[in-house]
Amino acid sequence: MQVWQLLLIIVVVVAAVLAVLYFLGKRAEKKQNEQQEQIEAAKQTVSMLIIDKKRLPINKSGLPQMVIDQTPRLMRRTKLPIVKAKIGPRIMVLVADERVYDLIPLKKEVKATVSGIYITEVRGVRGSLEAPPKKQKFFARMRSRLLSYADSKKGSDKGTASKSKGKK
Repeated sequence: MQVWQLLLIIVVVVAAVLAVLYFLGKRAEKKQNEQQEQIEAAKQTVSMLIIDKKRLPINKSGLPQMVIDQTPRLMRRTKLPIVKAKIGPRIMVLVADERVYDLIPLKKEVKATVSGIYITEVRGVRGSLEAPPKKQKFFARMRSRLLSYADSKKGSDKGTASKSKGKK
């Protein structure tokens, strides 16, 4: 087999894989749009008191067994953003959207847009909600520690130098 024949086979295989991925992506996008329309149709605004929020596997989340049975097998191992809230007299377990999960405050009352057991939007009842500060990456955290350590060393060196001059 010559090199050009091998390259031709590789190009054909890569083109076939890309075509399959393109069509699967289109199908997944259609499904996602349909699901988003269903969520929009069933949404309602509810006032709730947030009791607890955690990221848990769906098996340990406290969701109804019917919901657990309907989830795909691969999805059962992933951790979901679970929120336990008091809505009226009932305490319910809800699933939050990833975008909204960090905004949800603990032990506070919020107005949330809920579609079934899915929280899609959150607004504060008394004032606005503050987004928590973004986590620093590892090297940025180390750099800030080194800079603060260097600043504290400079300050302590100046302090000891002035004390020794005063004693002479």
